Amino acid sequence: MTTAHRNLVRPRPLTSIAHSALLTGRLLRALWRMPTFLVIGLVQPVIWLLLFGQLFRSVVHLPGFASGSGGFLQFLTPGVVMMTALFASAWAGTTYLQDIDRGVMDRLLTSPAGRGAMMCATMTYQAIQTVIQSLVIVGIALLAGARFPGGVPGVGVTVLAAVLLTLIFSALSNAVALLTRQQATLIAISQFTTLPLMFLSSAVMDLHLAPNWVGNVAGYNPLEWAVVAARQAMVPGTDRGTTGAHLGMLAAAAVVMGFLATRAFRAYRKSA
Repeated sequence: MTTAHRNLVRPRPLTSIAHSALLTGRLLRALWRMPTFLVIGLVQPVIWLLLFGQLFRSVVHLPGFASGSGGFLQFLTPGVVMMTALFASAWAGTTYLQDIDRGVMDRLLTSPAGRGAMMCATMTYQAIQTVIQSLVIVGIALLAGARFPGGVPGVGVTVLAAVLLTLIFSALSNAVALLTRQQATLIAISQFTTLPLMFLSSAVMDLHLAPNWVGNVAGYNPLEWAVVAARQAMVPGTDRGTTGAHLGMLAAAAVVMGFLATRAFRAYRKSA
């Protein structure tokens, strides 16, 4: 195979970036025309903050609750940000299912756009939504009385952790959509994974109050990694080593999951 032929077959880096940008723009234009889904996605987090934040505010006085100095709302906010990112990204595969049903996916696969660019576009689209929703949630928490000594850098780390978490689970959701092509299957798998991950973490409750086995399992939970990184960054006396380690694990998982999800296109083409 000649060099010229290899260049035609394998997309150049700049071309892949351009394809990713164009495909991301396509998704963002759809969101701009119908932002309802973005707004609806904020209803549940607001309920968690304003209802749960008041209902369980006295829990910080329980013996063993290690994060009681700043109030329960300060403790809860990073968890709500991460749960919102998790639940939203778990549904990311519905975009692929819609494209499959409309025949758009087959046309994209026969276009010059690379598989990596297609996967990157949907993950970037979900990440942009996560950034917007995360900032809104933190703003609502501030209006409700929460205070975050970590300041703007702490909020930045929180948003970064939420984005990395989104990349992991949006890639997983995309892979499930490509492999199964079934909305019901995607819903079942999303519910099967998100709820256990939420309760096997410190998103809504300090793990010092949970059984030891829950804390042990949480150590392998990407949601817990994101919550710990965010919470450490937003409280006084930030442990940068812990924050950096958890962000690193999230980034590594996002790269691996993105690679594996891209390979799911092969299985989709074989079964087409």
